[in-house]
Amino acid sequence: METHLPRPKRQIGLILLASAVTVPGVVLRFGVEHPDPFLGAFLFGTAIVGAAFMISWAAEVIQLDVGGGLALAILALIAVLPEYAVDFVFAKEAGLEFAEFGHADNFGPLALANMTGANQLLIGFGWPLVILLGTWRVRRSRAIPEKAEMATSNSVHLSRSQTVDIAYLALASVYGMTLFLKETLTAFDALVLVSIYVAYMVRLSRATPSAPHLVGPSAYIGMLPKVARRIVNYLLFALSAAVIVLVAEHFAESLIELGEATGIDEFLLVKWLAPFASEAPELLIATLFAWRLAARTGIGALISSKVNQWTLLVGTLPIVFMIFAQELTGLPLDDVQRDELWVTATQSVFAVAIIASRDISTREAWTMFALFLVQLGESWLAEAGVISPEFAEAARIGVGGMFLLAAAWVLRNDLKVFTRVLRDGFRAPWSELEAPEELVH
Repeated sequence: METHLPRPKRQIGLILLASAVTVPGVVLRFGVEHPDPFLGAFLFGTAIVGAAFMISWAAEVIQLDVGGGLALAILALIAVLPEYAVDFVFAKEAGLEFAEFGHADNFGPLALANMTGANQLLIGFGWPLVILLGTWRVRRSRAIPEKAEMATSNSVHLSRSQTVDIAYLALASVYGMTLFLKETLTAFDALVLVSIYVAYMVRLSRATPSAPHLVGPSAYIGMLPKVARRIVNYLLFALSAAVIVLVAEHFAESLIELGEATGIDEFLLVKWLAPFASEAPELLIATLFAWRLAARTGIGALISSKVNQWTLLVGTLPIVFMIFAQELTGLPLDDVQRDELWVTATQSVFAVAIIASRDISTREAWTMFALFLVQLGESWLAEAGVISPEFAEAARIGVGGMFLLAAAWVLRNDLKVFTRVLRDGFRAPWSELEAPEELVH
């Protein structure tokens, strides 16, 4: 087991701090029926952040009991459970609204807002952050590639075993390109996307177990005796899960009330503010890996997270909707949601093109971040009334077009490499994928 344990007391303090920040939100949950929207959004959101940190640390330690790529996929899945909880709240409310009124005009648009925002945030901000920080650390420390998971001063090199993540993300992205053409997300969409995720997990389960790379509080927990480690881990899981269950719905309600109180469109708050709360721990852990010259591990966790968000999360939303709508009808999509799915899908295609070569350069990272800023700017300019809704829609379509053009440009000379990556990801035996390889300059 690789660990970095600077100060045990500090790690214990961080665990206690994460636990403590959940308390005000839980107390508010039971103490005030309708809290002030600012206070509610802040305290419930803080509780989710604290719970997300705890569940992320516990998920990392699970790697000691479950090895190989499957452990990383489980880590990525568990780390985004807070986001799943918020998304499921809106999908449930949309289903109840449909069951009562025959439409889901109020909650339907919000059901996918958090998912699309989280996906766009993950690739547009999270991936560049890890790449740029990782390469900067290599330059600053003058580390040789062999000491930095084969990263250099201007690129991060993915391992051959990570072609599995690339291949299944490519498959999900191809299907994702069909979603914006639909009026609803149906049971068939759920079946396809969940099946891709199951196939991905089965493929990873055949990887050879390997020692996890633990940092911070997870390193401290991982170094405890086996029985103590598991007790602490189970307690973290139980506490964080309880907090998420207790406050997720109230956090979602507070975001809507906050939008009403401030005049800010609740769609934007759900799309951008909620993902920042739920994704913060995952992004922090990935940046810690990059800081410790393990950018490949950090970006690997974020790529795996993108796979499960773009398959399992999107696939289960219509299922939750249908359960509460009490009908086998699809989750309705309006024009804005279809535009957001278009941008999310094209961004995913661009991301696949970037990682297809298994080398992510700083220039590509800056491009991803610049396009993300365009997306973010469009959202807030539209909300501020600087641009009209019609122009905002055209801008979203245009951003998607830029993603596809950028993907075509990146892949123009790499189609043979991409074909080989797909072959490796879907078919190559793990003994071949895990064989040592040299850095290709």
